[in-house]
Amino acid sequence: MPREPMIAPSLLSADFARLADESHRVADADWLHFDVMDAHFVPNLTFGLPVMKAVQAVSPVPLDCHLMIENPERWAPGYAEAGARNVTVHAEACDDPRAVARDLRAAGALAGLALKPGTPLEDYLDVLPDFDTLLVMTVEPGFGGQEFIAEVLPKVRRARELVDTGHLRLFVEVDGGINADTIERAAGAGADVFVAGSAVFGADDPAKAIAALRSRAAAATAG
Repeated sequence: MPREPMIAPSLLSADFARLADESHRVADADWLHFDVMDAHFVPNLTFGLPVMKAVQAVSPVPLDCHLMIENPERWAPGYAEAGARNVTVHAEACDDPRAVARDLRAAGALAGLALKPGTPLEDYLDVLPDFDTLLVMTVEPGFGGQEFIAEVLPKVRRARELVDTGHLRLFVEVDGGINADTIERAAGAGADVFVAGSAVFGADDPAKAIAALRSRAAAATAG
């Protein structure tokens, strides 16, 4: 069966003063990517749980919360309990990834595990069956607007092989530098969820931008 690409516009590229309106500008998206940074695990500071709850209350799109934070065991379940569709934590920040996945699922969300560009996939193959999403970072986490790191694509290909052969059952998500050009490379490598920031929120017509990204990804997957 062909994979249906999913587009997750990142609120990190939205107008922070108009988050409710911005969420409605991307109503055609599949997920709305919500980056949480704590100025410890990554050097930047963004949103937290109160803002997530406010966006969740008005967003027409399910929230995809990406927690770039220390001590995710403590904080991640709150995002699931608040109604996020998918909550992703970083493998590098987790003492017990399986426990986090269990708590997220118990709270009603999909559980995601994110890997920095330099983190080997093989180090986490034993815990990935407990997760619903694998987020392969295609930039270093912490800032928007970075250039796509193509060197991580073999990691995406390997994850797709494991999914296609039935060893894993999860979404393969990519985040960082995704635009009309790079989405084809990421889709060709096997990703099926694409986080796009300025490529969507920087467009004059975000709905057209989402449709174009989805079409390019679908064509690359079919090819």
